[in-house]
Amino acid sequence: MLAEPLSAAASALIRPDDRPVEWVTSPGYVAYEDAVAEMEARVAAIAAGEAAERVWLLEHPPLYTAGVSAKDEDLLAPGRFPVHRTGRGGQFTYHGPGQRVAYVMLDLNQRGRDVRGLVRGLEAWIIGALDEFGVEAGVREGRVGVWVERKGPGWQREDKIAAIGVKVRRWVSFHGISLNVEPELDHFGGIVPCGIAEHGVTSLVDLGVPATMDEADAALKASFRRVFGAIEG
Repeated sequence: MLAEPLSAAASALIRPDDRPVEWVTSPGYVAYEDAVAEMEARVAAIAAGEAAERVWLLEHPPLYTAGVSAKDEDLLAPGRFPVHRTGRGGQFTYHGPGQRVAYVMLDLNQRGRDVRGLVRGLEAWIIGALDEFGVEAGVREGRVGVWVERKGPGWQREDKIAAIGVKVRRWVSFHGISLNVEPELDHFGGIVPCGIAEHGVTSLVDLGVPATMDEADAALKASFRRVFGAIEG
């Protein structure tokens, strides 16, 4: 069940001045270390009032990241892909081709200084984007991310379709979300995703929605405007 009404939680996230957020999409694959360095620089510039907020969409080559709550035993295949220790919230996550990563650098000084509200807004953003494809998704008490219910003859389960992990410095957010469009789902098998072993992982294509990355980006852009306000780019 939903933890709380997402629309109410997200309503305070639009800037009073509605200054547009820069929207950037990188082609190809971006190395994780390069992405973190770029985010660090941008966050410092936003905090200093020298740069606009930014949402950065990209894909990474196959890798695992470990958030501040990651447990070593949840890394099931240490040699499979590079492992990056990172300061974002959360546990182990996989990134790779076919997964849309969106790094979200927002000035919470202008958006309520509410980290919990930011996370709820990110959830609402993803859920709204999935709704563009007719996919019903939601959040679950005690489980980070966005989930879908799956049913078949004699079975029912919940799978994770998007992950969330953020960090805030000087009230500017970075890191963000990852939405599974068409990744290799078996690549998640090298970790316990977000420390949750009893549930699976899915994607738009796995759900029978033949979405392209461009279509996923368009859905994310439309939903972002509804939750966070104006976009430029």
